[in-house]
Amino acid sequence: MSYTNLLVADDGAIRVITINRPDQLNALNRDTINELDGALTEAEADKNVRVIIITGSGIKAFVAGADIKEFAHFSVEEGKALSADGHKKLFTHVERLNKPVIAAVNGFALGGGLELAMSCHFRVASETAKLGLPEVGLGVIPGYGGTQRLAQLVGKGKAMEMILLGSTGMIPATEALQWGLVNHVVPAEQLLSTTLELAGKIARNSPTALGAAIRAVNAGYEPGTNGMQREIEEFGKCFGTADFKEGTMAFMEKRKADFTGS
Repeated sequence: MSYTNLLVADDGAIRVITINRPDQLNALNRDTINELDGALTEAEADKNVRVIIITGSGIKAFVAGADIKEFAHFSVEEGKALSADGHKKLFTHVERLNKPVIAAVNGFALGGGLELAMSCHFRVASETAKLGLPEVGLGVIPGYGGTQRLAQLVGKGKAMEMILLGSTGMIPATEALQWGLVNHVVPAEQLLSTTLELAGKIARNSPTALGAAIRAVNAGYEPGTNGMQREIEEFGKCFGTADFKEGTMAFMEKRKADFTGS
């Protein structure tokens, strides 16, 4: 599949999806969201892909927000539809993907950019990264999961502070690391290599177990879902997989496991 706003490349079992709109600081417009939806669906269906990395082109921005000119004149109902469509096609899609998704955050991750990074299963940031949710300065609030995921990651008080301060609440990568908003901070020139190294370590594990772990962890944040019960169910299902048989045999035979993802 060809893309206008994305670059897609494989490094072994790792698929790197790069948002490629550098002149717009990789801002998310509807076409880019649709392309990301397709690229993620394609990556999940490809058995050769074990881990996905999402990043932005250039050094200035991961994603500097949504493309404001697309929705500046929207009505209330159009605004609701914009948010719901984005959740379905991209942000919830990323979060619930059965393959690990890592955000490699280069430069600005603002508004929808930070919301995309937070949808990923974890985040690696460059030392030059700046993160924030400036929407209240535009008379609107984060609409792609920012009010919920930020509080889950950093706590209600810090999330309130960042959101209510708007553009002045933007924080550097080092502070984001202290608050648990990102998992690692590295020099800019080492961002992709570090993320690829982490992804490579993940890719050596059982694909079926990775998917089960993602579903179990996510369940603890789904309203009305018993996370502990989901863990029990996912744990039990693992026993019926070829990966479980291979993993346990490899352990007993003192060799590296060769997982098929089944």
